[in-house]
Amino acid sequence: MSAVVPAQTSLLDTAAPAQRHGTGTVGLVAFNAQHASPERSRAQADWLAAHNCADIVVASEVSGRHAALAQALSEHGYDVLVPDSGGDYRVVLASRVGELSPLPDLRLAHLPHRAVTAQLAVDGVRLAVMGLYVPSRGPRERRNVDKRLVQESVTALLPALAATAAEITVAAGDLNVVEPGHRPHHRVFGAWEYDFYRAFAAHGLTDAFRHLHPDLLDHSWYGRSGDGYRFDHTFTTAPERVLSCAYDHTPRHLRLSDHAAMATVVTTS
Repeated sequence: MSAVVPAQTSLLDTAAPAQRHGTGTVGLVAFNAQHASPERSRAQADWLAAHNCADIVVASEVSGRHAALAQALSEHGYDVLVPDSGGDYRVVLASRVGELSPLPDLRLAHLPHRAVTAQLAVDGVRLAVMGLYVPSRGPRERRNVDKRLVQESVTALLPALAATAAEITVAAGDLNVVEPGHRPHHRVFGAWEYDFYRAFAAHGLTDAFRHLHPDLLDHSWYGRSGDGYRFDHTFTTAPERVLSCAYDHTPRHLRLSDHAAMATVVTTS
């Protein structure tokens, strides 16, 4: 098994970073890695590095058994933060537009490796980014136990996240929850899960996708029945800066992941 990169280790590479999305803007791609093998992780990193919106990457459901994705992103010129998870799925946070400075006080009380939070400066603008991976409903013997505890842990951190000194604060990743009024309606979700989605708005973080597309129907994951779920989200304290926010289904079509990526661009000018 490949060695696991220590918790919150910076993997800043000396290689030249890939071209940014554009002057005065910064792009963020939220990407579910689907616990990929080392080989597929390297292919994922190649795809992300070629994406003109992937200035900042939030990778969720990253395998805790090897560090291939983090190492490959580093080789592409990203500064990378990756927590030790003891083998459990985790989040990787990466940036090719500035060095990531971890915010250790914003640490989950339960399964802390399911969130990575850092700040950085881009074009003189301070950004705070929380990358998230909320567990799925889980096996029968622990149905919803970890999911509820992580949701509660995230909600407890939202006031402090929104109160950082950053001009732009973003929380993004696979939350394994859909929005109220989701189409199609999935009866499996309970009120407590919709309350988790609402908690972001309650603490000043706007759903960037819905801000730009109030009525657009799109999904980031599809079940065996073919029904879609909008599991992957990006929330921000600066919705007025959001220039675009859309799902990129290329990773699904290329079989890099079973999720679409979510690409968001914000202005820093």
